[in-house]
Amino acid sequence: MVTPEDIEGMIARCALGDRSAFAALYQATSSKLFGICLRILKERSEAEDALQEVYLRIWRKAESYKAGGPSPMAWLSTVARNLAIDRLRAKAPPADELDDAPELVAKGPTPEQSAVAAGEAARIGACLGELEPERAGAVRGAYLEGATYDELANRYSVPLNTMRTWLRRSLIKLKECLER
Repeated sequence: MVTPEDIEGMIARCALGDRSAFAALYQATSSKLFGICLRILKERSEAEDALQEVYLRIWRKAESYKAGGPSPMAWLSTVARNLAIDRLRAKAPPADELDDAPELVAKGPTPEQSAVAAGEAARIGACLGELEPERAGAVRGAYLEGATYDELANRYSVPLNTMRTWLRRSLIKLKECLER
């Protein structure tokens, strides 16, 4: 499986003109980007044409990707999404009425939002795994289940102030983990 760091490295090498990195990037990401183009354009041939343009744009603009910024798949997905929307707008007839305008935004999170959210969830899960099991359970209870300090103190049979200390220290450890 290709990691985000691998994709980031491929993009960086593409910015330097490395054709083998570009081929590897295409191999690793083309199916996802094709899916984005197809979902927006709804025609396979149109999506295939758009995908070619997406990779030309990626090749030309690879140096604009900032490592350590948004996830590399989010950046690639944004390039594909924007290009597909541009193509859709270019072929759509101008609408006389606002009600006649085509709907371009899908309901729910966008692919890049889903990718970013999944990456963040994985990072948070990994950081929670570094905490002691009771502390991680208390954090989940407080921030995912909405349990009160009193409920958590009773659940773990500790004094209320101890529970507050657990949560405060656990959040500090989580912040430190996420900043690494």
